[in-house]
Amino acid sequence: MNVNVTTLSNGLRVVTDVMPHVETVTVGVWTDVGSRHETAAQNGLSHMLEHMAFKGTQKRSAKDIAEVVEDVGGYMNAYTSREHTTYYARLLKEDLALGVDVLADILQNSVFDPQELERERGVIIQEIGQSNDTPDDIVFDYLQEASYPDQPIGRPILGTTELVKGFRREELATYMADHYKAEQMVVAVSGNFDHAELIKHVEDQFSDLEHTRQIPKEGAAYHGGSYLRDRKLEQVNLLLGFNGISFDDPDFYTAQIMSMILGGGMSSRLFQEVRETRGLVYSIYSFMQSYLDGGSFAIHAGTGPEQVRELIPVVAEEMHKMSHHVGTEEVNRARAQMKAGLLMSLESTTNRMEQLGRQMMIFGKPISHEDIVEKIDQVDATAIMRFTDRLLNDNKLSLAAVGPLGHLEDYDKIAALF
Repeated sequence: MNVNVTTLSNGLRVVTDVMPHVETVTVGVWTDVGSRHETAAQNGLSHMLEHMAFKGTQKRSAKDIAEVVEDVGGYMNAYTSREHTTYYARLLKEDLALGVDVLADILQNSVFDPQELERERGVIIQEIGQSNDTPDDIVFDYLQEASYPDQPIGRPILGTTELVKGFRREELATYMADHYKAEQMVVAVSGNFDHAELIKHVEDQFSDLEHTRQIPKEGAAYHGGSYLRDRKLEQVNLLLGFNGISFDDPDFYTAQIMSMILGGGMSSRLFQEVRETRGLVYSIYSFMQSYLDGGSFAIHAGTGPEQVRELIPVVAEEMHKMSHHVGTEEVNRARAQMKAGLLMSLESTTNRMEQLGRQMMIFGKPISHEDIVEKIDQVDATAIMRFTDRLLNDNKLSLAAVGPLGHLEDYDKIAALF
């Protein structure tokens, strides 16, 4: 890796990864603001702001923004999470300066035109409707609310239709002015470019950003509980959640490998036992969702209404088994899967930009792939059993389900299985 970190005079950090053998470049701007930074009345504002940033600036219309990047064959997009908002452009190497210019423009000079706002309001309301109509999508919001009730981090990223209908131009402008500060942002660039020239472009385009914000975020406190929606559907979409860990927890890589063994692929314990042996589901998998100050470990399954009563005890049994025995072959396979996924991602400028930006947001520095591989290799069967036991002993199950729930046991009976 040829990675450098430069901090500009206003506090903006620029992290670069030069790949001289490729013909493309990806530039991203990461902002330390997401749905967990919102008040209850602002829920969905971070996501709406992400949409509106592309809808016109002082020098470019919404159409101009779309065309200026696509005219050179490039691609631009953005997304909002609970902790961050990311804007990025993928271009040919000779067009990097254009990408920097456009991203700087939309993040500092957006005008939030009232007509564009009304159009985009309708688009976001349709997006919320689409999510509500997609059971295997909306159930994740249900789990988040069950895990973190009455907290910003437990609210949906998209917000609600009622709130989105009420957001005004002034709120968007104020929210951007309050949160989009230099010290809370990182410019991450990966691909074929000259580092010194890139730094000059960023200095020229982002020098007017104010230094730092004064608005704290509310901490995350996992509680557990249930969020159930009985609907006339063909399947039950189910999530079982546990109190997880933050990015900087010593067990972070242990958790990833444990999840890989339990529900990370076709060779995983859950896939083999629940789908292949018993035929109870079409899809089942596990994952760890980490945050800066906590997280959730969860298992997702889609199953028939009559199979749900048999499914949950089997999942519980597999977790308890994992707390007592993990085979060497399983550990080696999971390590190989994680390392292969990491190393294969190095071939993409966008993936490398994503890794660098996320690492800067979380740890304040880039982490080398060699260090990550070393930490993966340090995880053994004993650590995995210990971590599984840690999850089970926390005794704060989160349960989210949507679909025909007539055969679903009471929450207390389900929680007692784990």
